[in-house]
Amino acid sequence: MAGQFEALPGGGAAVALDEVEISILRSLAVQLLELIGPGDEPAEGEDPLAALFAEGPSEPPSDPALARLFPDAYARPGAGRGADGAEGEDEELRALSAEFRRFTENELRARKRDDILAVVRGLDALTVTGEGGAVLKLTAEDSLRWLGALNDLRLTIGTRLQVTDDDETGDLYRLPDSDPRKPMVMAYLWLGVLQETLVETLTP
Repeated sequence: MAGQFEALPGGGAAVALDEVEISILRSLAVQLLELIGPGDEPAEGEDPLAALFAEGPSEPPSDPALARLFPDAYARPGAGRGADGAEGEDEELRALSAEFRRFTENELRARKRDDILAVVRGLDALTVTGEGGAVLKLTAEDSLRWLGALNDLRLTIGTRLQVTDDDETGDLYRLPDSDPRKPMVMAYLWLGVLQETLVETLTP
């Protein structure tokens, strides 16, 4: 079980984490929570239902990591295609993406915050033994929240590292210990193992 999730009888998953892993995972989750930002609480006396349907931003985030977490809903044609009507098509897709984002991003941010908070609360509830570790046990519902949070963490770190599909066997994974990116790369790979093994516990 050490280092990877395993399925629990009757549903759910468990993973053994040492004290350092717990600390790193919690720190990453808190940083992601800060990056996404706090939710907008309804003002005193405001109808919570109205707040739920409040419009969000129409433009994509300027931070590359946030833009990866909250991408445009509609793909845009590549610049400089030279095809007739490409510019008009691009503007139409921009408008559609802006409209979709305005009515969905707030809800998506709230869901991502809930997933990350589930990770933080799950880690905070652990009791570290004298051997410096603990076993994290998740219900099937918790597993889905953790899976979402792990995916968002990897997307964020991957964006910061500028990871591409070609990097799976590239130089990024053979960095010397002296490279300042090495700890982030190791965290990226470790989160990948957690994510992959957690998916396996959810697969019939």
